Amino acid sequence: MRSLCLPLLLLCSGFATARDADLTEAYRRAERFLPGNVLKLVAHAYVAPNWAEDESGFWYLDNRFGQRTFRWVDVKRATDAPAFDHEKLAKALAKAGDLEVDPQALPFRDIEVSEDRKSISFSLGAASWRWQTETHELVMDEEKDEQRHVVSPDGHRRVFVRDHNLYVHDHRKDKERALTEDGAARFGYGFRPSWYAMQPMGEPDTQGESEGDISASWSPDGTKMISIHLDRRKAKKLYLFQSTPEEGFRAKVWGYERALPVDDQLSTQSFVLFDLKKGTRTPVDMVPQPAYLEWSLPVWSKDGKKLLWPRWKRAFRGVDLVEIDAETGKIRVLLEETSETFVDTNNHQFRLLQESGDILWLSERSGWQHIYRIDGKTGAIKNAVTRGAWVVNRIAQIDEAEGWVTFTASGVEKDQDPYYRRLYKVGLDGNDLTCLTPEPGNHYMRFSPDHRYFVDNLSEVHRTPSVLLRRTRDGKTLKKLAEADIQPLLTAGWVPPEPFRVKARDGKTDLYGLLYKPADFDPNHKYPVIDGTYSGPHAVYTPKSFVELIYRQEQALANLGFIVINVDGMGTSGRGKVFHDFSYKNLGDVGAPDHIGAMRQLAETRPWMDLDRVGIYGHSAGGYDTVRAMLTHPDFYKVGVSSAGNHDHRMAKIWWPELWMGEQGSHYDEQSNLTLADRLKGRLLLVHGDMDNNVNPAATLRLAGELIKHNKDFDLLLIPNKRHLLNDDPYFLRKRWDYFVTHLQGKTPPAGYRIELSL
Repeated sequence: MRSLCLPLLLLCSGFATARDADLTEAYRRAERFLPGNVLKLVAHAYVAPNWAEDESGFWYLDNRFGQRTFRWVDVKRATDAPAFDHEKLAKALAKAGDLEVDPQALPFRDIEVSEDRKSISFSLGAASWRWQTETHELVMDEEKDEQRHVVSPDGHRRVFVRDHNLYVHDHRKDKERALTEDGAARFGYGFRPSWYAMQPMGEPDTQGESEGDISASWSPDGTKMISIHLDRRKAKKLYLFQSTPEEGFRAKVWGYERALPVDDQLSTQSFVLFDLKKGTRTPVDMVPQPAYLEWSLPVWSKDGKKLLWPRWKRAFRGVDLVEIDAETGKIRVLLEETSETFVDTNNHQFRLLQESGDILWLSERSGWQHIYRIDGKTGAIKNAVTRGAWVVNRIAQIDEAEGWVTFTASGVEKDQDPYYRRLYKVGLDGNDLTCLTPEPGNHYMRFSPDHRYFVDNLSEVHRTPSVLLRRTRDGKTLKKLAEADIQPLLTAGWVPPEPFRVKARDGKTDLYGLLYKPADFDPNHKYPVIDGTYSGPHAVYTPKSFVELIYRQEQALANLGFIVINVDGMGTSGRGKVFHDFSYKNLGDVGAPDHIGAMRQLAETRPWMDLDRVGIYGHSAGGYDTVRAMLTHPDFYKVGVSSAGNHDHRMAKIWWPELWMGEQGSHYDEQSNLTLADRLKGRLLLVHGDMDNNVNPAATLRLAGELIKHNKDFDLLLIPNKRHLLNDDPYFLRKRWDYFVTHLQGKTPPAGYRIELSL
């Protein structure tokens, strides 16, 4: 027996060694396709412009196979050149700090360019530096003015906040005076509410003034100003328990203001008008508004006599366009937009036509988001500027004298993915619709401040990107800035995902998604399937461009031996009102029937998809989706990894659930994951950062408590000192990989595999 067993043991040991080696190689291959590592294998994939205020040009950070350099584009000359001498700056920095500095990867990623372009400023650690681009002098800015302020149109005055009050300083006279004197803690002037500012318990309350810019706006002639009076006295807080602070051995408790849908007492804000010539202060005659959104300031008319502001109703059933008299503070409602479901604040926009006083207004009243011209005196609709079964995304440039407007839109061209964006031009009378970016693909456009120019990042998920500098009024290409080079990525084994189109649950509506395969795909092999999900109604989750794709995790996960899919089911954004309204009071649906239907349709012609082994993962709203899908479809989804999930919408920041769920009702309880905890069948990993001030970790811990109450097996990972973002955490990524490999493939992951990320 011993002579028989020994060869068998050696043989089994050899299989195990080979299997472990194969799995370790799969982990290495997956690691190569994580976002930070992919960036080392591509060049010029994307340009994010940082425009000068006068639109003369912009700087951008050029990524080339892991190297980063700053470049400056001069719009008039159509030139693209280094923003400064990187070699000389690197040497100066190395000498000043006694360290090594790579000129192709300088230790900062953000700069400020002076108006004359003769200097740049940047921060390095706690220090601020200024580099003279002509004289090559490096100077530390020891006394940098950290006081935030808003400068008047003539540049002579600035408004700032001190001790909760507004002050104005006149540079010509070197004098300052208080505009308000009654500001107090939790009831001060000049700041919007701050959703994410945290303070340790026991320290003085400065939360309303700890983040963000001064919220004030000057009239065009600089004689008047409008600002905010923020009342936080009834604001309630959420808390975070930091078990492992950077110093000491005592835990810290942090608080941050966060209104929840269950709250009936909220922070409020009012507007106040100031006449700098007369020295008067006039409150806007409007009931203080709930401050659960970071409201924008009212928009001034060209003559400074009035302002316009969208006033949202709680639960987002409607929005009023309010006109404010700049002299008296009196208001009148010009236009009221209502809906039986919701008016989507994420996509709403209006623009004031300064010459005629009319307004361009985005509305879904026809079932599709379009531009309407509104009479500025009566509030009546003059005409629909756009129309059709497609969606206007944003208004770009307006030429009132010539009578046209440019805008981005999706779904106009019937032969392409309806989510692809292009730029269009149309007359203000609604005639002569023209496409200004006719090239096939998705156009991701970044406009200059006055929308006269834009950078066009043109690509598809399976198409090499190109980047163009274009003029908005006619789409003319002024310069080709880049053509991406992805050859090293292809050499490393990367294969683009497969776009697909399937039918929704109604059997009629087209849904669009992506299917990812491993680099060593074998059609004769059966692969477990993983659903990467995020059904938040404000988003389109499936990547539509190359740059979106390379910043995602799906391709890396597929290379562990999985088929991974993304699909946007009914209820998500970008497809018209009926499609979107499916989510109303129905977030618990999470699109799961559409996702399951998509996988079944795909598997009909792809026998290598094993629908007996299906997993699901998601983050934030996707974390909720993951658990929800496992609880409502426990026989289909076998394994899930839910990170930073908001498992009960009553615990979320108020605007998000109220926009999609409306007022409180039994549906909030019915669509809580806590309510269905007894239904869990599969293997579930819950993950949360203990310092997440976006989705409080209490949401995950409450779910854990309910699972324990029902004697359910699950796994829980709390990551110390992590906030909401987790995809930059190598340990979390490895644990997610391990979980699917263990429970979907039935394999033992490589022990202690360490993921190396380039961030």
